[in-house]
Amino acid sequence: MKADLDTLRGFFRSSPFMVDLGVDPVAGGEGSVTTQLVIATKHLQHTGQVHAGVMASLADHTMGAAAQTLAPEGHWILTAELKTSLLRAGKGERLVCEATVIKPGRNISFTEAEVWAEAAGQRTLVMKASATMAVAVAKK
Repeated sequence: MKADLDTLRGFFRSSPFMVDLGVDPVAGGEGSVTTQLVIATKHLQHTGQVHAGVMASLADHTMGAAAQTLAPEGHWILTAELKTSLLRAGKGERLVCEATVIKPGRNISFTEAEVWAEAAGQRTLVMKASATMAVAVAKK
């Protein structure tokens, strides 16, 4: 998959769950993708902070997209293993996720991501994530 912003936006629009969450890619390159999510009431849990599942989904799909930019034509990236570490509450105006491929491979790739909460021009690191991505032949 090409790593330009138009292609990445199309890739994210093809995932109904990412559309429902409101995740948008804002930058990308070969092996890296940055996304954002404007925090809305639907993203919060009962304590008023962003639900961990929202942040995990943001990180997972962003890491998958970063790996997809390096996948051979006719192959899809699928998450094989996902680890998240919640560092503090996700609160603010938006979340920004920066994902990179640490080691690409023919069968599996290793990725990492950081999720930041932004409010009033300040960024706070709220989650670190890593994932093992499987490289699979796309079924027709």
